Parts: sequence; C-alpha cells; structure tokens
Amino acid sequence: MFTASSRLPDYPGANWRLIIETGAHAGAWNMAVDESIMEAVAADRVPPTLRFYQWDPASVSLGKRQPLAGIAAYNCRRDGVDVVRRPTGGLAILHTDELTYSLITRADDPRAAGAILDSYRQLSQGLVAGLLLLRVDVEMQPVSPGGSHNSSAACFEAPSAYEITADGRKLMGSAQTRPYGKLLQHGSLPLSGDIGRLAEYLAFDDESSRQTQARQLRLRATTLGDILGRSVSFEETADALAQGFSRALNLHLEPGGLSSGEMADAERLAETKLLVL
Repeated sequence: MFTASSRLPDYPGANWRLIIETGAHAGAWNMAVDESIMEAVAADRVPPTLRFYQWDPASVSLGKRQPLAGIAAYNCRRDGVDVVRRPTGGLAILHTDELTYSLITRADDPRAAGAILDSYRQLSQGLVAGLLLLRVDVEMQPVSPGGSHNSSAACFEAPSAYEITADGRKLMGSAQTRPYGKLLQHGSLPLSGDIGRLAEYLAFDDESSRQTQARQLRLRATTLGDILGRSVSFEETADALAQGFSRALNLHLEPGGLSSGEMADAERLAETKLLVL
C-alpha cells in the first residue's frame, strides 16, 4: 500500500516530455497517438512521455482480447458512442467526463524494473502521489493470492492488483503492455457523471440484468468529483498528477507536443482503431 507517509524509491533523475491535451479527441485518435508515441520512444526519436487526454465523442474501449460480442451495438450507434480497442488488456471502459493518462518509456527504464506487476506498481506511485496532492485519501490494492476472476465485461466493476481505490471503491484503473522492450501504461480517472452508464453499452440478456450491472458499478466504483465533494477540472487534475509523477519517479517534465512524425503515424494508425458495429 502507498500512502502519504510512504518512502519513495531513489530513482535517478530523468527528463521526460509532458503532453497535456486540453482539447478532446475521438477514441481512435487517442489510441493511435499512444501507439505512435510508443514507437517513437522505442526508436529514440522522442523522450519518454507522460500524456493526459480527453475523449469526444464518448467511447467504449475494449481490452486487447475482449470480444466485441459483449457490446450493445445498437445502443452505441443510437447514442453516437464509438468503440475502439486498446493495445492493453482488461475489460470495457466508457470514456467520458474523465482524464486519461498514458505513460510511455522503455522496459529497461529503472522505474519499470522487475516483472510486469512490479513495474505497474512502481509507475502507478505517480498517480497516488498526484491524488494525494488533490487531498484524496487513496490506496493501491495489494496482489491477492491466486488473483480474482471478474465475470462482468465492465472494467470498473471491481479493483484489480495495484489499482487505486478511495473509500473502498475503485477510482482508477490502469493497464500495461511491454511489446519487444517498449512500455505503455495508461489508465482512466473518472472526474464526474454516472459511473453506471457503461452498462447501457454492454450486451445483456434482459434489461433487469443491465440495471443490476449499473447498480453494481455505482456501488463498487466512484468518481473524483464524488470523492472530493466538488467539481474538479481536467486541467487541475492533470496538473496535480504531473506533479505527482515528477515527485514519485524523480522526473523533470518538459511541456511539449507531438512531433511531425508522430502525427503522421497517428493519422495512419487511427484508420485501424475504430471498431465497426
């Protein structure tokens, strides 16, 4: 568990790029940008990067191996909700009224040392440190022996190892992929709204099951606004999380944007990210 009194690791200092996108983008573009940055970092064309971004229109993202059959296609088309696939694992997330972060470096970064769960825990300390700056009392869930099985298609129904909870409910979920020495970790922080809305876009046998899922989501997960008891903006949250990452991982964050090469790669990749319903 990581709390305000926890001792932070003594990482060597490093210079990373910070990208804070104040405008929202479509889900296909957001996933394409994460992938284009990952490739550019791996090729040493750009420094390791911390990115904060938003979504418009609302989008459901599926884990890398999650079947599309679990999505309520008609409801998504009716409400103009896009469906995209993440390069990381996990279950469905509805991205709206939230801050999403991505952290891209190389697998040999000392902050990513050890097995996947080790690096996931180490990198996620930046999230906890940032939330503490917002005066949110949070915990990272410990690894449960043997793990747990979540039969739902909803990622926010239950916390997994090292995901972040507040008042006993899931606040942040993250996932990581490390293909061929690259490393991408990204995750979602709901800022406001009804956490049960995801159920509207998942497939169920009947409406009663859908409503049961929505109630479970509201019981087991929460938003930053609910925890703080006030409205909190994307900009305020991004600033706090950037400070948290800088402190916890000993980073100098240099504000910047995408290179022309990253933009070109993202434009090409975006055409492949939107799932056809």
